Amino acid sequence: MACMQECMLKSMQMTTSVRIDTGTHQELKRLAEELHLSVGETVRYAVRRLDQARIGDELAAPLTSEEQAWLDADLG
Repeated sequence: MACMQECMLKSMQMTTSVRIDTGTHQELKRLAEELHLSVGETVRYAVRRLDQARIGDELAAPLTSEEQAWLDADLG
C-alpha cells in the first residue's frame, strides 16, 4: 500500500494557471503542435530558452573596469 501511495505522489505534478490572451494561447498551441510537445512543455521550454538568452546576453556584455582589473590581477 505504501508503494502505491508513494508512486501516486511521485506522478502528481504541482500545477498553476496563467492567464494569457486568446491570441497568445492560440500561438502557444500552434507552437506546441509544431514541436510535438504539450502546451505546458512548450511554456517550460520557452522559459528555459529566455533564461539562456538572458545569461548569454550577460556573458556577451563588455567587462566592467572592476571585472577587467580582477582578471588582470597578478596572482603570483
